[in-house]
Amino acid sequence: MIRFLPREPGKLRRLAAIASLSLATFLAVLKLLAAVATGSLAVLSSLIDSLADIVASSITYVSVQISQQPPDRGHRFGHGKAESLSALAQAALVAGSATFVLIDAVRRLGDPRPVQATGLAIGVMAVAIVTTLALVRLQRHVVRSTGSQAIDADSVHYRADLLTNLSIVASLLLTRQLGWVWVDPAMGAAVALYLGWHAYRIGSGAVKVLMDHELPPGTRQRIEAIILNHPEVQGLHDLRTRESGTTQFIELHVELDGRMDLSAAHGVTDAIEAELFAAFPDAEVILHQEPAGVEDARLDHRIAGAAESPR
Repeated sequence: MIRFLPREPGKLRRLAAIASLSLATFLAVLKLLAAVATGSLAVLSSLIDSLADIVASSITYVSVQISQQPPDRGHRFGHGKAESLSALAQAALVAGSATFVLIDAVRRLGDPRPVQATGLAIGVMAVAIVTTLALVRLQRHVVRSTGSQAIDADSVHYRADLLTNLSIVASLLLTRQLGWVWVDPAMGAAVALYLGWHAYRIGSGAVKVLMDHELPPGTRQRIEAIILNHPEVQGLHDLRTRESGTTQFIELHVELDGRMDLSAAHGVTDAIEAELFAAFPDAEVILHQEPAGVEDARLDHRIAGAAESPR
């Protein structure tokens, strides 16, 4: 299936967003029928999650469309953070649905009821497992190819759904085979807690991007190694990085021989930029040329001072 997918990143992200929305709608209808027929809280919890999936997938689709718009006068850094806003909205929706299910599960644990027509419920959940597995495979390919944060958050969401559906099938089988009616609300509560943790992970990742959190230490070290490997570079400082959507922003001061003429210094920074673009094809790079040995006010000094000052 993967080799027949489009290779253009924008088309891949749109395809994944449409597939996610279509699957969420299809599964919500199936789970609604199963929940009405069985009265299972575990199936109901999965239905609530699928309804949240419809909203979340709709937001993902819109955010993917917005994030692909080019920079304009009002958004000169582009629109990539629309994907982070989408991930944050998904986290809020998942947290809300988890709270709803947890409250109902606690109530039902005090008054467990038998689950009816478990064969139908198991069949519906089996369909959900197979189709969700196919979607997750598609999303993983899209994330590897494009680095989309919105699709990545959606993929994490559906991977959680996959585990949730497997746990629901287990609870239904235990109820039918052993008559343990308490297993259904207990599994519903476990699913709710798992969804809450899942919401925290999605939300914290989105907040990091929205707050311009630095790229991982390993990525920063790779950037420094590329720059310092150039023979004309005598040092660097004030490296700062962030990301927006699929774009990484890299900004730093390059220390060069102060006797170097402007044309030669420009050639050095052009060569460094070419190497950085080869390593980070979607990056935006800003390099400031500075004579080596000059002592001036630096961001690195302010950060070091803030770290050393008592709180």
